[in-house]
Amino acid sequence: MVANLSSHKSGWDERWEEFSIWAEKGQALKDELNYLVDEDTHSFNLIMDAFSLPKKTDEEKAARKQAIQDATKYAIEIPYRTLCKSFEVFELCIAMVKVGNPNSVTDAAVGILCARTACYGAFMNMKINASSLDDKAFVNDILSKGQALIEKADKLEKEYTEIVLKQMSE
Repeated sequence: MVANLSSHKSGWDERWEEFSIWAEKGQALKDELNYLVDEDTHSFNLIMDAFSLPKKTDEEKAARKQAIQDATKYAIEIPYRTLCKSFEVFELCIAMVKVGNPNSVTDAAVGILCARTACYGAFMNMKINASSLDDKAFVNDILSKGQALIEKADKLEKEYTEIVLKQMSE
């Protein structure tokens, strides 16, 4: 939105292409995140399907357990991908804070706040699903990567919220 508003700002006609590129990046991020929301639902359904598998014989129990583990791993990977994609939103919002229409700087800041929230939501989904996965090496690795992104998201949110608040008081 900020990129589109910036591309139509009076006197910024020569910057139309610059902001169009940012707007296209934003649209692509939105499309991928929408896909991942649907895929998160699908991953949950895979877990539920695995839990409904038969468990009368030892072979059925083993197959059921493996299906649950496979589905659980996927239900960790999808929110991790969501976390990574949500983190990419910071680049776009930060650029709009720096070079976008100054009258829309608060919209860029709201985008930063939303990106941080999306990162946290995805990370929490990773953690809850990770609690029941037997592959602890995978869990430790992916949660470590997720935690690193959360820490970066916190830092960026704080830094750019302060920048926007300062801009508003000038």
